[in-house]
Amino acid sequence: MTVDDSGSGADAQGAGEDPLALRLEQLILGAERRYTPFQAARSAGVTMELATRFWRAMGFADVGQAKALTEADVLALRRLAGLVEAGLLSEAMAVQVARSTGQTTARLAEWQIDSFLEGLTEPPEPGMTRTEVTYPIVELLLPELEEFLVYVWRRQLAASAGRVVQGADDEEMVDRRLAVAFADLVGFTRLTRRMEEEELGELVEAFETTAADLVAARGGRLIKTLGDEVLYAADDAGTAAEIAVRLIETMANDETMPELRVGMAFGTVTTRMGDVFGTTVNLASRLTSIAPRDAVLVDTAFAEELIRTGDAPASEAAAAEAVAAAEKEGEEPPAYRFALQPMWQRPVRGLGVVEPWLLTRRNGASA
Repeated sequence: MTVDDSGSGADAQGAGEDPLALRLEQLILGAERRYTPFQAARSAGVTMELATRFWRAMGFADVGQAKALTEADVLALRRLAGLVEAGLLSEAMAVQVARSTGQTTARLAEWQIDSFLEGLTEPPEPGMTRTEVTYPIVELLLPELEEFLVYVWRRQLAASAGRVVQGADDEEMVDRRLAVAFADLVGFTRLTRRMEEEELGELVEAFETTAADLVAARGGRLIKTLGDEVLYAADDAGTAAEIAVRLIETMANDETMPELRVGMAFGTVTTRMGDVFGTTVNLASRLTSIAPRDAVLVDTAFAEELIRTGDAPASEAAAAEAVAAAEKEGEEPPAYRFALQPMWQRPVRGLGVVEPWLLTRRNGASA
């Protein structure tokens, strides 16, 4: 948003733009274009430099001195600046809020237009153009989608806040011990060369939908999707393991899907803007790359955590001893869900030598 401070510039609104596009913008934004960037910053009581930082963080392109902003844009700037002035957020944190919100909603908006609205705005009658039906459809959908977005955001915010306040100390609010997993479609690059684009898109959507549903249903958190790969996290190793095994089982039962491999690690993870970082994440990614087809590999810390929580025995010999001891005492034998098999140690790029463990569902354990 490179501008001069004179406030001068193009006053013409929408010169050369499609009239329907302008009408849709006004409908969605709920206001007409009234301000240049300089005028909006001045009305909001913020410097042009700060306004530019906020708007670029939200993902909006520089518009020079075109009169392209509305009263809502002024209010947004005023609110962010007010949070900084009140001492509730630092300026850097306010920019992060703008960036995380912009990145998340940009993806949502693109998906809704590309996948949702395009299907709904197919001309219902011969001779009608999509242009003629788009405006009334958007007019009907807008308030409902807005309410639903706020509802889902509040639900997600409540869940996230609950997880944070249960942390043992302040450090866990940023650096936490989590189970992190990557699930990767095998041979995806080869598929891209022989499948039509539409078929490939449907396959990726089916994979992402299946993974997202399983992760959510079992109490994990989907961090991001990367086409042929998903990244998820869970607060405990048992939950992450159950999701991984179920993903393998579900995909194996679908003949239209490629084989899957999963790599998981357990340890300290840094969280930023909804993403996860650190050695634990890198290790999970490396384990995924060396995992066999339709198999799950975990690191030693993950295996030890499953053993500690009673989700897996240290070995089949240890499991037999535990069952025998329970029967002798007249107690219920331990109900192990998973089996762990140590694999050969191997060097992993950037992380040294690691000892992977093959994770499977234990015979007799319920799915």
